[in-house]
Amino acid sequence: MSGFGYRINGRSAERVAVKQALADPADFVWVHLNTTEERAQIWLRDAAGLDDYVVDALTAMETRPRCEAFEQGALLNLRGRSTDEQTSGDALASVRIWAIKGHVYSVSRRPLYAVDAVEKEVESGHVADPGDLISAFATAITADLDPHVADLGDELDDCEERLDANRVFDLRRTVTRVRVAAIGYRRFLSPQRAALEKLAELPGAWLAEDDRRHLSAAADRAARMAEELEAIRERASLMHEALTDLRSEQIDSRSLIISIVAMVFLPLTFITGLYGMNVAHLPYAQEPWAFDAIMGLCGLITVTVLGYFVQQHWFQK
Repeated sequence: MSGFGYRINGRSAERVAVKQALADPADFVWVHLNTTEERAQIWLRDAAGLDDYVVDALTAMETRPRCEAFEQGALLNLRGRSTDEQTSGDALASVRIWAIKGHVYSVSRRPLYAVDAVEKEVESGHVADPGDLISAFATAITADLDPHVADLGDELDDCEERLDANRVFDLRRTVTRVRVAAIGYRRFLSPQRAALEKLAELPGAWLAEDDRRHLSAAADRAARMAEELEAIRERASLMHEALTDLRSEQIDSRSLIISIVAMVFLPLTFITGLYGMNVAHLPYAQEPWAFDAIMGLCGLITVTVLGYFVQQHWFQK
């Protein structure tokens, strides 16, 4: 189990060991644990003295964004980008937060970019209470995720501009990747917006009015990203259908060419096969002009068949 703690007195913050953060008096203490071990449950229950329900919620294997008031505090689950995105099938990693007056405990099973951003906010003296810390978490998570959502839209714009039958396979891979990422992000952003909105409306003196405004702004930003991701998902579906249509048209066009070639050579093959038989009494087989006549007949048949196709507009289909 690894982690760190911050003691905050007035506007000054000092990073110390977890045990020392709880032992020394301070106006506000933040303890963050990075762990996947059962020892975290023991520490949170025995050393921090948290309720079993809170401990189970902070160390659960599977979570989704939510907010729940419990006695004098609030339990909040948020999702943000992780620094090791390849180690899990989830697009976003979770941070579980238990906040009461004067103390905040946060637990993450995978490292998050937002934690580093919140640490900088704490060290700069912009965090003085639990409301400030949770607002910093919500703002850091949405600020970190927002440009990546915009990049997904830009990638889809590039695919639409390069839409071409000769690039179907490359474009389809890109569109599929964008669509999967959009679905993964939206899966957590919609409930995260609801969780932030609920937290902003919870009663309690430990949430100041400016904290509630910051939470509402983060919720609005999460809602906007969720709407943008839904639009990206729908555009990706339409793009995938367009690529499928292009591929079908390409196959139809090639099948048409093969059919035309087959129709041209079918009568020619019949004639050349007929006069290629090793039998006696073929008409005009002994005449000196027979070869030229057969070649002329084959050329006439070819021109006639091609002329028919042109008249029927096969080459425009």
